[in-house]
Amino acid sequence: MAKKVRVCFHDRCFDGTSSAAVFSRFYRERVDPQAAFAYTGLTHKPAGSLFDDGMFDGDENVIVDFKYSPSPKLTWWFDHHQSAFLTPEDAEHFRRDTSGRKFFDPSYKSCTKFLAVVAGEQFGFRAEPLAELIRWADIIDGAQYESPEAAVTMNVPATQIALVIEASNDDLLTTKLIPELAARPLAEVARLPFVAEQFRALYRRHENSMEIMRKAVEADRGVVFFDLTDHPLEGYNKFIPYYLHPDCYYSVGVSRSPQRIKVAVGSNPWRQPTGAREKNLASICERHGGGGHARVAAISFEPAEVERARRAAREIADELRQ
Repeated sequence: MAKKVRVCFHDRCFDGTSSAAVFSRFYRERVDPQAAFAYTGLTHKPAGSLFDDGMFDGDENVIVDFKYSPSPKLTWWFDHHQSAFLTPEDAEHFRRDTSGRKFFDPSYKSCTKFLAVVAGEQFGFRAEPLAELIRWADIIDGAQYESPEAAVTMNVPATQIALVIEASNDDLLTTKLIPELAARPLAEVARLPFVAEQFRALYRRHENSMEIMRKAVEADRGVVFFDLTDHPLEGYNKFIPYYLHPDCYYSVGVSRSPQRIKVAVGSNPWRQPTGAREKNLASICERHGGGGHARVAAISFEPAEVERARRAAREIADELRQ
């Protein structure tokens, strides 16, 4: 019987999905060619444990681009977020690990590139066939687009696939995409019927979201604030605020989905704050129960906690305006 490899990844995220694809190809080429893969998308929750130990049901259990779990069933882990550990005890558990299969480096802009580098240096994996996927994961997750226009027009396969991953209502779509991303060029993946049809519908919604945000955004002292809780726009493009207000330094937005209220906090990749204005957004969000990276972070609240989320978002916007 083939070995079962359960890969848990950051869902609705181009980097998380790409990380799962790179890991799958690495594992099949360098560890076990006969392995059978099963995928579980993980999302950040408002409170409590993010993991159900029952989800680690494989012979090998993997987490990529998501927080650490001290479960003895976890055999591989790769992450690059500053807020990778739920507790100091989890961080200490990771430091004591001697498996040689758990890796963390917050200096990388994408987990996909981090995973590819580690797999190459330590396990002899040749990632060249996935070079395009790795490059775009670094651009998208690291916000390294050449301009705000490039980030919102979505006229290349990678950004089209990213929109589908981030905004589709199909909970199984990302798990269907992972084997395709591991095996095909991005242009071929973008042309797959289940991707192309979703993109056409979602791009129309994207254009509508730009008009909604144009009216909702408040710009003041280098910070844009917007509240989208009255609109079904959790999967909005996070670069729209900088496209609409290119002179801003930061954005703070509140959005709603059936699972949570999300406060997203970001910095403008094309107008970076300096000196006293430069803030660590992950550290700010950690004070409210969230986390992320120094330049992009988020907080999740229960679906009924709209007012609490709004207060936190206003507090953060006020702090960033100082």
